[in-house]
Formats: sequence, structure tokens, C-alpha cells
Amino acid sequence: MLENKTSLNMKNNILTFLAIITIISLGFLSGCKYDEILPETIDPGELISFSEDIIPIFEADCNSSGCHDAGQVPPDLSPANAYNAIIDGDYINLTTPEESEFYLWVSGGGSIPMPIEGTDPNIESAILVWIQQGALNN
Repeated sequence: MLENKTSLNMKNNILTFLAIITIISLGFLSGCKYDEILPETIDPGELISFSEDIIPIFEADCNSSGCHDAGQVPPDLSPANAYNAIIDGDYINLTTPEESEFYLWVSGGGSIPMPIEGTDPNIESAILVWIQQGALNN
């Protein structure tokens, strides 16, 4: 009789332990959800300025790293040369902006994504809208 009671207590302890582990596991699983950070959407009607919107991208990610600065890997994206380097280098397709070599690089469509640390949907969006607006030197 004592053996049955001990066996029953042991089973209850095991069930209680399993119930606690299950509850803790469910708490961890539900706690692993993260908030998705959505890219900033750019209104196609908002004018994108080459000097105010695009050049700062180059300075933060492209020419400051030494990759696309004067005398480095083409195109030269230094502020004084960037516009002419992009336009004269045929990196822009005004007919089909999504097929512009410049856009493909920043959207991950090139062999190496640019910037090298990974694509950024906000940068992609700004560059695409700028090209769609005629790739103006403004």
C-alpha cells in the first residue's frame, strides 16, 4: 500500500514538473515574437533631391568606405563626381527604372549587394523614386 502511494506521488510530481515545463516553454515561445520594422515608404509624388537625399546615402555607405571614392572602384560617388559618373556610366535606365543597374545594385540584384553590409529598403525606395522622377541633378 505504501508502495502504491509512493508511486502515485512520484507520478503526480512528474506530471506537475512536466506541466510547469510546458507552461514555461509556451511563455518563451510567445515571448520570441518581434515587432517587424517596415521600411519607410516614399511617396512617389515627393520630390527626391539628388544633393539632399541621394548624396547622403553615398557619403554614409559608398564613398566613406573607400570603395566608390575618387580613384577607387567605379563609379566615383564622391559628391563632386557622383551624378556625372552615374549618368555617363549608363547606370540609369529612365525607360524601365527597375532595370537600372544602379537600382539593381542597391536592391540586391547585382552580384554583390550595395551597400556591402546588406540592402536597405529605405535606400532602395529613395533611389527608385529618384530614377522614376527622371534622375535629376537637383
